[in-house]
Amino acid sequence: MRAAVKRLAARFFEGAIVTFARFVCAPRVMLDEPLDAGPSRVFIANHGSNADTILIWAALPPEMRRSLRPVAAADYWLTSRFRAFIGRDVFRILPVERDPEARTGDPIADMASALEAGHSLILFPEGRRNPGPERLLPFKTGIYHLSQARPGTEFVPIWIDNLNGVLPRGELVPVPLICTLRFGAALVLERDEDKAAFLARAEAAVLALAPDAPAEDTPQEVAHGA
Repeated sequence: MRAAVKRLAARFFEGAIVTFARFVCAPRVMLDEPLDAGPSRVFIANHGSNADTILIWAALPPEMRRSLRPVAAADYWLTSRFRAFIGRDVFRILPVERDPEARTGDPIADMASALEAGHSLILFPEGRRNPGPERLLPFKTGIYHLSQARPGTEFVPIWIDNLNGVLPRGELVPVPLICTLRFGAALVLERDEDKAAFLARAEAAVLALAPDAPAEDTPQEVAHGA
């Protein structure tokens, strides 16, 4: 009975969070390539706001959210019963200890297992929020090691624009603004590609989606249901 109540509560909060995020941010989803609920993949995005995970999660259609697992800090999401409920039962996060000394497992192995089980992941390769002025911080090596642990994994770049204006650093009350998420073409680790080359290519793929980047093709704008 308790499990059924928890599932019902999780569905309620999922709907409420999606509605609130779309009301406050009015996210515009732009696609350079069609995106569907096909094979498991890793979404990699720039990270400028605490709400980045929520916006990506809420902007995707329900059939993709069902298999989506944001990779998130255990020391943030698991510090209280309510936050743990939202993290584990609503967002279905894959918790990772940020302090290497506190880890009891291997984050790369955990992420590879999640992909093998058919889940997709949200990752912020910068490793932490970027307050600026750099457009993008150097990517950490985790995505390279994950691409080695599970060859053939698709990494889908995303650029999130304007969200930091909705929830500036240190603020608790969001300001309604239109935000844009532009999804680029997926990239896969190439044969004999080394770590530096792959990370540089991933960084370039994310930066190429920024609003002031040179335009190549007109992306497709899509609207998703709740």
